[in-house]
Amino acid sequence: MTATAAVSTTSESRTPQQVWQRVRGVLLAVLILVVAGVAFAAVRSGDQHGRLDPRSADPYGSRALAELLKERGVSVDVVTTLDEAADATGPDTTLLVTGPNTLTAHQQRRFHDATAGSGGRTVLVSPGGSSVDRLAPGVHPEKRGPVTARAPRCELSAARSAGVADMGGIHYATDAPGATTCYPDDELASLLVLPGRGAGDTVLLGSPGILHNDRLDQQGNASLALQLLGSRPHLLWYLPSLDDPSAAEGRNGGADSRDGAAGDEAGGENGLISLIPPGWLWGTLQLALAAALAAIWRGRRFGPLVTEQLPAAIRASESTEGRARLYRSADARDRAAAALRADTRHRIAPLLGMSAQDADSPAVLLPAVAARLGTPGSDPYALLFGPAPADDAALVLLTDQLDALEREVRTS
Repeated sequence: MTATAAVSTTSESRTPQQVWQRVRGVLLAVLILVVAGVAFAAVRSGDQHGRLDPRSADPYGSRALAELLKERGVSVDVVTTLDEAADATGPDTTLLVTGPNTLTAHQQRRFHDATAGSGGRTVLVSPGGSSVDRLAPGVHPEKRGPVTARAPRCELSAARSAGVADMGGIHYATDAPGATTCYPDDELASLLVLPGRGAGDTVLLGSPGILHNDRLDQQGNASLALQLLGSRPHLLWYLPSLDDPSAAEGRNGGADSRDGAAGDEAGGENGLISLIPPGWLWGTLQLALAAALAAIWRGRRFGPLVTEQLPAAIRASESTEGRARLYRSADARDRAAAALRADTRHRIAPLLGMSAQDADSPAVLLPAVAARLGTPGSDPYALLFGPAPADDAALVLLTDQLDALEREVRTS
């Protein structure tokens, strides 16, 4: 069978059945991912809002605590802007700030001015870095420690009543008169209460653990959380938002803006990562798992190849056609052209009185071809060592030219 017949099948177009067989596995995997993602989102969409959100039933949400407070007659309202939080402060209100480190320096100063003389209670969750200087002057964050069961070791009635609780995280030191330090570690408090004007005070929690759904039933966490947040008839649950217009007020304020950037950088674990919604984290995990499974599926092996005796002899023409189909399915015109050129060179080399090793050397083979043919009809270098054809038509043309060159060498 000639070289033209060996590559003739590479110019055939794929059938719809062949195309479907190649893409059906990928389409099925994509369909499964889409269906699983939609189902997962539908199941969890009603319960997830974010960390420390009183509407979230997620392990790191706080719906359980909010429901317990409501059962005890405490109204729970959620706000997401600084203006809403500042307007609602008062002696009958507890203001819980879930992300004080995400506030800009301008927002922190405004917040402190609004709550300093309100007479209510302000609870700050894990404030750190420069935010402590602005929200609780006179307090210094010293270190971080593990969240574990700790004894109160203080005179605060809420802590003594709750007993052992899961406390830790950021630890604080202060010289402020009248301050109460509880749940200490190396004499540094993980719960700090600062007296304010009148009956008001400010509570610093080193860790949000006692507010989470998954920790509320452990130790004395529920008792401590209910007493800290339920001391007033109204609880304002402040979830700082990136959409808050007040966040842009101090951005062009020179030193104020720079202080805000430094405070955000030093804010600790309540920084950028805490602002990512839990749904995105779950989605990223699912995509990573799907990618790993796809890699395992596509890279699977069934063991080493085993050489076996064929049950029947296969004609050379069938083997040639089979290889041509493989080249065509992979669009491997470069491999097909290289195979045709190599076979042609090794067939004409003995006719020119050359060894098989010299057949792949242009410096040796081409002068012998030129001496044999004189003035060949086409460029021998382009035929025998040229670039890969650009399309199937060029590959068929190359095959015809190689056949013609071989005939010239044989008959010359």
